[in-house]
Amino acid sequence: MRKLPKPTEQEINEGPQAVSFQIANGNARQDCILQTRFPTKMQAHKYLLANWPTFEKMARDALAAGTIEGGRIKLAMI
Repeated sequence: MRKLPKPTEQEINEGPQAVSFQIANGNARQDCILQTRFPTKMQAHKYLLANWPTFEKMARDALAAGTIEGGRIKLAMI
């Protein structure tokens, strides 16, 4: 198994990473952002992919409830 790269100086300065994704909303796309506690974008992205069904459901539930902030659905790490 590959080791994950160490955080860059910029990532350390930025702190925990967030990853963006989109879900389909009829004929449109809805922007979503997932805030994680991971120090690198790669780790945050792998976490999103590993838990995709859960985050997709959370995003769809938020969309149905209308909890959109600034045009985006904001989610936090589970």
